[in-house]
Amino acid sequence: MIGAVARKLFGSANERRIRSYQPRVAAINALEKEVAALTDEQLRARTEEFKKQVAEGASLDDILVPAFATVREAAKRTLGQRHFDVQLIGGMILHEGKISEMKTGEGKTLVATLPVYLNALSGRGVHVVTVNDYLAKRDAEWMAQVYGFLGLTTGVIVHGLDDAERKKAYDCDITYGTNNELGFDYLRDNMKYRLEDMVQRGHVYAIVDEVDSILVDEARTPLIISGPLDDRSEFYNTIDAFIPRLDNSDYEVDEKQRTVTMTEAGMEKMEVMLREAGQLKGGKLYDVENVSVVHHVNQALRAHKLFQRDKDYIVRNGEVVIIDEFTGRMMPGRRYSEGLHQALEAKERQPIQPENQTLASITFQNYFRMYEKLAGMTGTALTEAEEFLDIYNLDVLEVPTNKPLARIDDDDEVYRTAAEKYRAIITLIDDCRKRGQPVLVGTTSIEKSELLAELLRKEGWEQHDFADTNAFRDLYSGDTQKKVFAILNARYHEQEAYIVSQAGVPGAVTIATNMAGRGTDIQLGGNADMRIRQEITDITDWGERDRDPRAAAIREQIKHLKEKALAAGGLFVLGTERHESRRIDNQLRGRSGRQGDPGHSKFFLSLEDDLMRIFGSDKLDGMLTKLGLKENEAIVHPWINKALEKAQQKVEARNFDIRKNLLKFDNVMNDQRKVIFEQRLDLMRDETVDETIVGMRHEVIEEMVAKHIPPNAYPEQWDTAGLDEQLREVLTLALPVQDWAKEEGIADEEVTDRIKRRADEWMAGKVAKWGPDVMRYVEKSILLQTLDHLWREHLIQLDHLRQVIGLRGYGQRDPLNEYKAEAFALFESMVGHLREAVTAQLMRVEVVQQPPEEQDQTLPPMQAHHLDPNTGEDEMSLSPLSATPVLAPGDGGTAVLERNPKDPTTWGKVGRNEVCPCGSGKKYKHCHGRFA
Repeated sequence: MIGAVARKLFGSANERRIRSYQPRVAAINALEKEVAALTDEQLRARTEEFKKQVAEGASLDDILVPAFATVREAAKRTLGQRHFDVQLIGGMILHEGKISEMKTGEGKTLVATLPVYLNALSGRGVHVVTVNDYLAKRDAEWMAQVYGFLGLTTGVIVHGLDDAERKKAYDCDITYGTNNELGFDYLRDNMKYRLEDMVQRGHVYAIVDEVDSILVDEARTPLIISGPLDDRSEFYNTIDAFIPRLDNSDYEVDEKQRTVTMTEAGMEKMEVMLREAGQLKGGKLYDVENVSVVHHVNQALRAHKLFQRDKDYIVRNGEVVIIDEFTGRMMPGRRYSEGLHQALEAKERQPIQPENQTLASITFQNYFRMYEKLAGMTGTALTEAEEFLDIYNLDVLEVPTNKPLARIDDDDEVYRTAAEKYRAIITLIDDCRKRGQPVLVGTTSIEKSELLAELLRKEGWEQHDFADTNAFRDLYSGDTQKKVFAILNARYHEQEAYIVSQAGVPGAVTIATNMAGRGTDIQLGGNADMRIRQEITDITDWGERDRDPRAAAIREQIKHLKEKALAAGGLFVLGTERHESRRIDNQLRGRSGRQGDPGHSKFFLSLEDDLMRIFGSDKLDGMLTKLGLKENEAIVHPWINKALEKAQQKVEARNFDIRKNLLKFDNVMNDQRKVIFEQRLDLMRDETVDETIVGMRHEVIEEMVAKHIPPNAYPEQWDTAGLDEQLREVLTLALPVQDWAKEEGIADEEVTDRIKRRADEWMAGKVAKWGPDVMRYVEKSILLQTLDHLWREHLIQLDHLRQVIGLRGYGQRDPLNEYKAEAFALFESMVGHLREAVTAQLMRVEVVQQPPEEQDQTLPPMQAHHLDPNTGEDEMSLSPLSATPVLAPGDGGTAVLERNPKDPTTWGKVGRNEVCPCGSGKKYKHCHGRFA
């Protein structure tokens, strides 16, 4: 009560903080006339003035006001768009390294130009992170007009670029790219052997678009780069044969968590079968040496009990091909990781492809926390404010809308059955169509979208592919009597963006999953910019295209269509089900009511929905029956909304715990990763590593002597035979250690010094024989290659340790502390092995002189993986790192992907100089692979 009164008097904490930006907003507005009077050349010259001030010691905050005023004027002259005052506030929040929550339609893409320009003045590079390649290219091309006008360079990172193109993009003042591409470039850079081959130049400032999606939703799974292991097909087939011999009492399936675990009885049965097959090392299944066996048993169990043929995957031409849960489409080239795909191949009696081992990995949490300053923007972040602060130290501020929100949000309608719910939904859709009111229907999966589409067809509706401009012709002409709808199957992002951009046309009915339309604005009457870009294809220059008479006609038509949509009540957002996360529901709702437009939103639920069934009350159905709820009647009450919100909060809390737990364990690896990567950089920067090599050699010798000659021991107690053997094995030296032990008064220090001298003389002889330059190169190469090899082996050990460490909890020990201790012991062991392995190789190395050849600096074949946290599927389909072409049967090994010229998703990885698959006859880099 008192809090409510205080908020009325003083405003909320968020409102008070927003007010603190008003003085600078006023200062920027005061400069507007002065800046507007400048010529283009004078306006551009301000960039060099700002850079000079920064170089002379001025902080970015000192020049924020004039810099923002400059960007605003540049946007007016290039894009014809002027930043609103609330957009200036959003830009200041981003500059301070916070998250700016701005509703859909408030112009977040334009907001980013303000802090991006300001921070790019330091010359150290700014990264703008988006969720997909289409948005990265679109935003870079669009906003590059502003940056280019002011004298700054813009680059973009997308699939298919080679290292030279990536390096050029990162060297620009501003670089747009996707979260996956930036993360993988970081990992690949730390596998290079020369500094000049690295493409990134540091992590200074990044703005993450759709920050909740990237830093929360996708952060549940790490980025992984892997390479092939040896063939183990017989092992997979052996394990697979045991699973059908288990019965229902031997395992438990958790539908909610999508997991399957063996019961105690199942473990005992499996242990007996494995022992009989000779697959167990030692006595028990869960002994440390059987970590790998346990992992593959669990994967085989998942393959049999969680994955269904023709639903989760299909078998085609001897391959197990994943089916995307959301799109229902086959995804050739994608493979499940950690042995799961091999388990499916064994289950289906198909040829088993080699498994991959992890070469490098990182979570998004630890990648983005490397930036000196991080900021983000989205329409929905407040529900995850605690997580952003806890994990990323990012504060969330809600920026008020430019115009007051006029959308009406109705309470949910809850029906007993899904059939009743869908009848009510179709009735409402038809009612909106008759009024000419555009409808955006949100579903939780493509499967649900297809179900609704089928129900609409039965009612006489016709499905149109609205990516084709002609399909909108009837709606553009104002004919809303035809019963037509569009459904998004996510063929590719550009088509998806166009369909969503026209969802505000009167009478348009658009069905989309929660992934649809991200980054694309829905404007009543249609999106003029998208239509002009789609329909006027003979002009590529933005400004010239906008001045074309056809563009004016399109804008005039959209003006009339908007009036009709406004009269019908604006965009109606219809949710067919509640998502697990409130953010996704809010994102869907936020599509309506942009820039003060009227709008409506309502969610339809049934007791058969997943969220209601899994997290709702079991007694609710019986209670509704007793209350006399009849067929096709719905219950509507604010209490229902509160109950659902609590169910969603439970899911969000569970997912937060998963991400937090992942981060706790990854932090252990991250500390080690930073040490290894920093060490690699130092080694590559050094012209010579001879001091490091000598230090390692001496440490190895000291450890060898300490192992065989205990402190303060008499010479007769020395293990001279063991020391002699190890010297021969590691150093290849035959030294009279046994004779030294007979000398009077000799101590272990003297023995150590003698061995060091002989080892140093041996290496000095190699330097004299082949020259110091050759040996310096050999030393650095062996050191880096050995470090990489041992680090990869270490990652495998940590993976296996992670899988079994949870069992320590049964012994009343904290798994995390146990993991930290054992991981540190493994790391120390790896460092010891590194010293010994490098020393042994260099003592044995022989240099063969050959004519100089052009060296191939490319990395070995690798695959990139980022598993979808919801489906477990690898979303890095056909990426440059993971391109795995499907071989056409009987083609003699020619890699093809049955390319459809009209469907870029079937093209796979296209070479930059290859003829474009679209049939234009141009090279790919000058056609679909071009970035204007």
